[in-house]
Amino acid sequence: MNFASTPARQGGFLALGQFALQRFSWALGGVAILAVLWLIAGYMLSSNPRTAAYSTFGLIPTMQAFPEMWEAGKIQNASLASGYRLGMGMLFAILIGVPIGVLVGRVKWFAAYSNSPFQFIRMISPLAWMPIAVLVFSTWNGSIIFLISIAAVWPVLFATAAGLAKVDPAWFKVARNLGASPVQMLTKIIMPAIAFDVFSGIRLALGVAWIVLVPAEYLGVTRAWATRSKTRAKRCPITI
Repeated sequence: MNFASTPARQGGFLALGQFALQRFSWALGGVAILAVLWLIAGYMLSSNPRTAAYSTFGLIPTMQAFPEMWEAGKIQNASLASGYRLGMGMLFAILIGVPIGVLVGRVKWFAAYSNSPFQFIRMISPLAWMPIAVLVFSTWNGSIIFLISIAAVWPVLFATAAGLAKVDPAWFKVARNLGASPVQMLTKIIMPAIAFDVFSGIRLALGVAWIVLVPAEYLGVTRAWATRSKTRAKRCPITI
């Protein structure tokens, strides 16, 4: 009998398909609820004379403007520019956060000395680094990438350190007794053991980076998602 055609195997595939369909249905329902709320908010803005100037932020005007912006290439250009800054910022956050996180989780004296400074620096708002970024970096892209990196590095760093702290110390003793080199311990023990925690930290860091991206792009770039919203906001007069 073919193992792939057994009832248990078929039942597993069926359960997996039902689970995926259920998750997709919940996601689709959530998007539909968000669209309805957006539609109601747009209607309330357009029906009030004091906020009628902001009616273009509603769902229907946005959907109507989307094809025009796509044909003009504005969406593609803004997506490429913002995606480049987001990707570079995340790359630097990972390259800096993972090694330092390994040091914090592996070297006790380094963790003791660095904990207080890291916790203090982590509490500083990423946008508070704007003046330093403008003074240090000669380009707007460099400043924005720095702001994204300084915001996203902390979830990666602390997730890596927490993951390494959970690794059984006996693993390292056995590896040393078997003559493992530091590189082998890093590649064969540490990285596989903390991979899940590192990816969890990257997922959290990506959410933080998205939050910082748009306000950071207000520094002065012309091709970004922030410039699209800034240009649209200038068209809406404020009525008091």
